Amino acid sequence: MPNTVKQVRPAVKPRPRRRLSVQRRQIRIATWEGVPSTIFQTLLGGPFLTGFLLYLGASSSQIGFVLAITTFVNIAQLGIAYGIQRIRSRKWTLIWFLTIHRLLWAGTGLIPFIFPKDLWVSVYIATYTVAFAANAVASMLWTSLISDIVPARVRGRHFGIRNTILNALGSLCLFTGGILLDRFPGGTGFLLLFIPIWICSVANIIIYFYYPDLPFERSQETSFWPMLRRPLQDAGFMKATAFLASWLLVQTLVVPLFSYAMLDLMHVNYKTISIITVMQTLAMMASFYIWGNLNARYSNKKLLFWTLPIIAASCLSWGLLAILPILLVLVLSHVLLGIGVGGFNQLAFNFTIGDTPKSERPMFIAMYSALTGLTSFVGPLAGGRIYGWMKAWPSSLDWFELYGFPVSIGFIMLILTGTLGRRILLAS
Repeated sequence: MPNTVKQVRPAVKPRPRRRLSVQRRQIRIATWEGVPSTIFQTLLGGPFLTGFLLYLGASSSQIGFVLAITTFVNIAQLGIAYGIQRIRSRKWTLIWFLTIHRLLWAGTGLIPFIFPKDLWVSVYIATYTVAFAANAVASMLWTSLISDIVPARVRGRHFGIRNTILNALGSLCLFTGGILLDRFPGGTGFLLLFIPIWICSVANIIIYFYYPDLPFERSQETSFWPMLRRPLQDAGFMKATAFLASWLLVQTLVVPLFSYAMLDLMHVNYKTISIITVMQTLAMMASFYIWGNLNARYSNKKLLFWTLPIIAASCLSWGLLAILPILLVLVLSHVLLGIGVGGFNQLAFNFTIGDTPKSERPMFIAMYSALTGLTSFVGPLAGGRIYGWMKAWPSSLDWFELYGFPVSIGFIMLILTGTLGRRILLAS
């Protein structure tokens, strides 16, 4: 037999991995930071926040007050915007205040083990208030820092993709948490829920140590009042901000209390509410990508306008409870809410960091946060009071408490959209 010579192929050297640029690495860190943050905030907020407050013994008015605190403390951002002009490091100041927020809010899970039952709600409100006062500082610094990390040309698309990924994770947390609370009702379920909350609060703090500490372009003004006048003198910005604040006053009369209505009025279980909220989050995820792509072609204000009728439709759809099954109506309402509120929040964020001068951006953000924070504080507070009053009404008016009130708010939203909204947000 003839000898055969076996040919040996030269070894293929593996291609060296492309090193990420500094900017891409910074963006990746900011994205990964959102993972523990999303788990932490999902399991502590939304229907779980309302459920935990009901477990502690809170009334509808107290729930409305707690939901309102989150935005009310943002009024302090006017002073914070001036104060951060004098800090040496945005990153380390952010870490300090974020640590206070994460540990205090996570620490509310220990209230039933430390305090007598008659103090549970009062201690929760006090702790929650201090936590979100610290968060007002942290969110201002984070917004300032992230606007420098993510370039303006890819900002809309980046946050659309980032929010889609993180909301997918949030959906999984909602579904898992709902099943957990249904299987282990009461204190046991909430204790099990707080275990991943405590882990993620620590993990979230640790990841912030890897954030870049970028140079800070400070305001050209050195005194508070001249700095405050900068956004006040921008007529386009102030008109849009005043309208959005008015819109949020009406919206928060009812939307933050959807979970309360489902839990306390309809007696829907946690698993079902979690599934409904997951449907809302899935709709929000899909909308993030769409709104992000549209944002590359259309202005923030124009797209903000088109989110408003969708949010109004979410409230109006509650009127279908008179003729359709509860579950079908709640899914429809929350899907519309996910599309509308998801776009609103994303575009409002892009509006404050994209339509404002870089050196004066902290004060512009603070002005927006203060005005919308004030109205978003009054809204849930008044909404909780209204629901409390309706409990004393005759049973023949139960329909108004169940769906008449949300429908009335929806009509007011449509009127606002077609009048002031069209005139201000669609102005050239």
